[in-house]
Amino acid sequence: MSLIDLSKQVALGIDIGGTNTKFGLVNHRGEILAKGSIKTDKYEKVEDFIDALYQNINPLIEKYSPNKNLDGIGVGAPNANYYRGTIEQAPNLRWKGVVPFAELMTKKFGFSCRMTNDANAAALGEMMFGAARGMKDFIMITLGTGVGSGIIAGGSLIYGHDGFAGELGHTIVKPGGRKHWSTGSEGSLEAYASATGIAITAKKFRAEFPDSMLNQYPEEEINSKTVYECAQKGDPTAIEVFRYTGQKLGEAFANFVMFSSPEAILLFGGVIKAGDYLLKPTKLHMERNLLPIFRGKVKLVFSELDEADAAIPGASALVWENNK
Repeated sequence: MSLIDLSKQVALGIDIGGTNTKFGLVNHRGEILAKGSIKTDKYEKVEDFIDALYQNINPLIEKYSPNKNLDGIGVGAPNANYYRGTIEQAPNLRWKGVVPFAELMTKKFGFSCRMTNDANAAALGEMMFGAARGMKDFIMITLGTGVGSGIIAGGSLIYGHDGFAGELGHTIVKPGGRKHWSTGSEGSLEAYASATGIAITAKKFRAEFPDSMLNQYPEEEINSKTVYECAQKGDPTAIEVFRYTGQKLGEAFANFVMFSSPEAILLFGGVIKAGDYLLKPTKLHMERNLLPIFRGKVKLVFSELDEADAAIPGASALVWENNK
């Protein structure tokens, strides 16, 4: 049995978003050797999109993996099915229906391709390269425009029987509550704890408090960033927006903890820049709603992956998932 030269292990990680697609060649330490991006929404046909990917990526493979010893391709994408290698009914992509994406990629590139959704990919990346190294039980929560999640139990990602497990952002935290702008569900975590949800809360709260600094901004400029800026200046209303958001997060986290008993919940995404304004009420309400046997055991940890490019090593981790 020959020894594997880890220094030469390279995988291709691809993160497909509704507007942009990022890609990069990643080594076994999670370091991005080369990267690039193309516009996702420019291509009406998925075959044209894959052709564009190939034209942009193949020169990188030639340069950084000249012997064609690429270990494989990992893809994070909306509504990606891990088992089938398909993108299914993705609402923010132009390619409708069920798209056999992994099969098309393998045919074009000549390497095996695995895929899952972006939050699952982030969880794998965190376990291999980030703050969850050495952990076998944790939950990854991504707080951005939406709320994504990935659940690691016993060192393995939970996919469920159909490949779509782990949609914790769509769990109901307030029955009959705020209507989600996309799904139509009422009271989901995403409707409150995402950047979009925070903006909705801020607009509601500032209308009730005319003296709030938030009222200095036009409607279209109210977002999680402006709320944070006002909180830093001591605006009670902005601080209350994060406290309320943290309460909803903490109550949801308590349920998640009692479901899978993780060692930690890892937080990732632009919303966590709010820091303790969000973290303290989240921790408080999580602990308050836990059974005594769970209290004081679960850490809330910020991601160690670079926010701008985290999805690239996360997607590449799919290639090595079964070799960890």
